[in-house]
Amino acid sequence: MRLDQYLARAVPCSRADAKKILRAGRVQLGGTVCRDAGAFVAQGDAVAMDGVLLTVQEHVYIMLDKPAGVVSASRDGRDVTVVDLVSRAYPRRSLFPAGRLDKDSTGFVLVTDDGILAHRLLAPRRHVPKTYRVRLDCPVTAVMAAGFAAGVTLADGQRLAPALLRAGPAPCEAEVVLTQGVYHQIKRMFGTFGAGVAELRRVAIGGLQLDEGLGPGGFRELGPGEVARMLGEGQ
Repeated sequence: MRLDQYLARAVPCSRADAKKILRAGRVQLGGTVCRDAGAFVAQGDAVAMDGVLLTVQEHVYIMLDKPAGVVSASRDGRDVTVVDLVSRAYPRRSLFPAGRLDKDSTGFVLVTDDGILAHRLLAPRRHVPKTYRVRLDCPVTAVMAAGFAAGVTLADGQRLAPALLRAGPAPCEAEVVLTQGVYHQIKRMFGTFGAGVAELRRVAIGGLQLDEGLGPGGFRELGPGEVARMLGEGQ
């Protein structure tokens, strides 16, 4: 990438500020002072500012505890988005949610700028499981659990893949594990049994649990090992 772009991402700073830093002779490329904003930084090139070696993080992976009322989108003309919650901490990143939660649902949303990883996470053939805690307006029954395990047929005739339904600690609480993503899937699945969903919270993606210490709207970056666990790799 261009040297000013590299500097803007590594510091971080605006491209305009990066050019000012370059003009001041504070940047070394390959051990030599470089003032050329358009100089090309190849893989393996050493870039330093004021004698300190710089590095650029290619992609970021952010675990967000989505609050209710926030939409899973990069931008929205009316509502606050998941990207709005994290964007100030990650300027000049083209962030987006890798998957969605309904506006009134809460929990684990991955926000990233890595389109390849998002595809791997969401591709139907990979079957990355997602785990949800659910509160219903009626008790969970064995009939529901058997129906989920067999694969629910929705009211419109769509047949869904088998899913795991476990009763929770209270009669109207449950845990659901899905391996596919269909619009309002959990609400529609319970709807076939005459049950309404009062609360829905995603608590895990793949083998990675939501950090409940974040709190609503809280977020943090994932390390490489956590990303691998989320994808079901290296377990």
